[in-house]
Amino acid sequence: MKSTRRLVIVVRADPVICGHSGEARCLAEVALTRGFDDVRIVTWPLDALEAAGLPLKPLDGVLPYSPGITVERPDPVGDYRVPDGRYLSGLIGRLVELFTDGVPTVAMSLYLSPHAIAVQEAVQVARSIGPAQVTTIAEAVGSDITNVVRECVNTGRFGAAAHILSVYLAADHCVAVSEYTRDLIVASAATLDAMHGTTFAQRCRERIAISYPAVDSWPYLSLTDDRITETLTSRGLSRDGYVLFLSRIASAKGVDDLIDAYAGSRSAARVQLVLAGRGPHEADVRARVTAAGLDDRVHILTDVDDAEKPALMAGSAAFVLPTREQPEFVETFGIALVEKALAGGGPIITCPTGGVPEAVGDTAQLVPPRDPVALRNVLDEIVCDWTPNQRTAAEDRARAHALQFDRTQVFDRLFALTTPPAVPVA
Repeated sequence: MKSTRRLVIVVRADPVICGHSGEARCLAEVALTRGFDDVRIVTWPLDALEAAGLPLKPLDGVLPYSPGITVERPDPVGDYRVPDGRYLSGLIGRLVELFTDGVPTVAMSLYLSPHAIAVQEAVQVARSIGPAQVTTIAEAVGSDITNVVRECVNTGRFGAAAHILSVYLAADHCVAVSEYTRDLIVASAATLDAMHGTTFAQRCRERIAISYPAVDSWPYLSLTDDRITETLTSRGLSRDGYVLFLSRIASAKGVDDLIDAYAGSRSAARVQLVLAGRGPHEADVRARVTAAGLDDRVHILTDVDDAEKPALMAGSAAFVLPTREQPEFVETFGIALVEKALAGGGPIITCPTGGVPEAVGDTAQLVPPRDPVALRNVLDEIVCDWTPNQRTAAEDRARAHALQFDRTQVFDRLFALTTPPAVPVA
């Protein structure tokens, strides 16, 4: 039977360790309950993801998608004489096929470069061939601006910056993952306008709506004590017996600040430190742990899967993400912080960097970035001095704030943008 309504999401999907791959999964799952009978995640072949050096989950730890969701990884087009762009050509070609088969389609891209570029080019081709029933949503995330637009502005690469902003504004609906991200886009666009007389900033102010990342709350809210104990036991951990960092192991996440804060702290005598994730600085982190003489107190876990993550979060004495702004990255929301708030367990300690305050509200303990001494003081206070009542109150407040980011609410708010307002009857 032919599909009647399709959703296509273009993203770096599983097994990439990235909050937005999880966001795509969440939106896809909710779409099945909202009248979409054909949901497709169009992404990159595994060899391309591996060659890019992206942090990847173990393949056997990736949870299956529901029936009705198809993950497509189009093969590259061309041979060695096309050094870059072969995979992009494959992606665009598959999107053209999906946009021209007569099925009304909403196409959403997470990341402007290269996903929104691929969608926009495919739409242009599809519409040149014949009537294409496609509505596009382009979602801008932090690295779109820090790693692409702002870098192009700073280095005087006007053409590349103008290209990505033009592609973004060509979408039927433009959204950003936080107020902070929208402000960052507008500021970068204004700098470009001042340099070249363009009008990107005003159009961005008028067009960009906010769509916070979607999080599946069920795996966190449905945790049982038995499930938590089983997971921790398999890792040699005990409940409230460790402080947890779970994110990409990269400089911008402040892992070195956490290690320095933990070393010499009162907390180190009471709880272990668990660093869970993958990333470009794994070797540096291991060396820093060894240099601090903490090999027997710090566990570095690079194989945590989706099923394990909620229990690890719920069982921790505290969750620490000392994220900091760097030229190539800034935390424009903080999906892991929302997940931790939903899971419960010990309080969240983080930094008021980028969009983090929007993710945690007033429910986290905030410390200045790049300040291991301040981080150590707060960590010791929470782990060593807080009462059970303080911990429970913090847990309840954090979960209540995080529930607004549940995937069903986020999906419905986002897709309300694509529904024309009802015309009042005279």
